[in-house]
Amino acid sequence: MTGARTDWALEGEGLTRRFGGFVALDNVSIALRPGEIRGLIGPNGAGKSTLMDVLSGRGAASGGRVRLLGQDIGALPARLRRRAGLARSFQKTNIFPDLTVEQQVRLAARAAEADNAAEVLDALNLTALAQRRGADIGYGDQRRLDLALALVGRPRVLLLDEPAAGLSMSESLTLAALLRDLAARWQVTVLIVEHDMEVIFSICSHLTVLHLGRILAEGSPDEVRAMPEVITAYLGSSAA
Repeated sequence: MTGARTDWALEGEGLTRRFGGFVALDNVSIALRPGEIRGLIGPNGAGKSTLMDVLSGRGAASGGRVRLLGQDIGALPARLRRRAGLARSFQKTNIFPDLTVEQQVRLAARAAEADNAAEVLDALNLTALAQRRGADIGYGDQRRLDLALALVGRPRVLLLDEPAAGLSMSESLTLAALLRDLAARWQVTVLIVEHDMEVIFSICSHLTVLHLGRILAEGSPDEVRAMPEVITAYLGSSAA
């Protein structure tokens, strides 16, 4: 990938991240089309969360560029990238246990300078739980609340780090269907890290595979799951 293109929703070019002598990301380039749901997969330690950190501004790149809708955002801190339209969720839920569901979404809306809290509550099927504390709702509902906090303000690009972690298969597939529907309706571009291959293969049109800090492969789910190098490095018997 060479040069800036304004038709990419999110673009990372030549991204490198070092921790002392350890290279966690080694010249990684990735570009997402508007409205795309891209899966980012790879074995533990491949660099997936590190790439998400660099793209979102929560980790400084040792080299490379990050562009959002063609604009270089590499110098912006995470909070300003959020205001520019790049949102992020994390492996662990980022909710406040003592605040109600509605209070949390409205606080997120205020921080994002948005006014769509009620719309987000409805879209994530949380309206009926609006007056309950975060600590008093089920884990699956907490994961949806975490997604709601990231979707406040209708970000242009959403980075999701294992949103289905800890969910049952049924809950995971329900969340995946909800995410696919919202991404289509709101035209949100999504980059999703997820170990649940059922979720990844059910909603992603394109996959990027990381291994040892480098891109090992890219392609459609069917293409990637048939690649011998991907099977050897990561998928194993789950690719069958």
